[in-house]
Amino acid sequence: MTATAQPPTLAVEAGTAGILLWVVLPYVCLAVFVLGHIWRYRYDKFGWTTRSSQLYENRLLRIGSPLFHFGVLVVLVGHIGGLVIPKGWTEAAGISEHTYHIGAVVLGTIAGVATLGGLAILIYRRRTVGPVFSATTRNDKAMYVSLTVTIVLGLAATVAANAVGGGYDYRETISPWFRSIFSFQPAPDLMTGAPVLFQLHAISALLLFAAWPFTRLVHMLTAPLGYLTRPYIVYRSRDTGLGARPQRRGWERVGS
Repeated sequence: MTATAQPPTLAVEAGTAGILLWVVLPYVCLAVFVLGHIWRYRYDKFGWTTRSSQLYENRLLRIGSPLFHFGVLVVLVGHIGGLVIPKGWTEAAGISEHTYHIGAVVLGTIAGVATLGGLAILIYRRRTVGPVFSATTRNDKAMYVSLTVTIVLGLAATVAANAVGGGYDYRETISPWFRSIFSFQPAPDLMTGAPVLFQLHAISALLLFAAWPFTRLVHMLTAPLGYLTRPYIVYRSRDTGLGARPQRRGWERVGS
């Protein structure tokens, strides 16, 4: 009778701090993210808006907003691809680890710099344009701080690991940990050995997602689909040149 082979296990197990950070915190933040959006949509539907300040100032907004939003879009796509898609899938598709790593670092760095630059312009605009600054709430300020910290830590982790250090393959540790959370088989040991900057970036991102439902960031989860089915608005002209009856002042005679 032969013994069945056991799957390999890590020699170092996560302690209490590791379980709190990489098991409890993710589930708490995800629960707040989901339930917070449900609560916000149910009880603050009219507050579900970007509170646009375009009417106050448009020149800086036309520069900073596209930089930030397109940069964030590329960053999110890169994170989803790197965290959700297993390493074996890209290798099976013929993409070597070296090719994937170079592409991810180059595109991720460019997108991160664009996002941070756009965010800097938007913050400068809010601070220097009087009406925009007056419309900025404490909630907005906290959101900008959280966004800035998360983006800066992500860029710092990328530069420290690849430009300064010898490189770090996060798809061997962080990606499996991320997928283990959603498969309800959390593996905190995978994160305890990750570089500190990557850990700080992950924690800041989790806290950002927990605060997300209570900020103007909720608009990123909506799309104006109602415009496709909304009926047209009919305007009637009062121009006398189009056959409308001219308005007369005073009383009109009734009868013959």
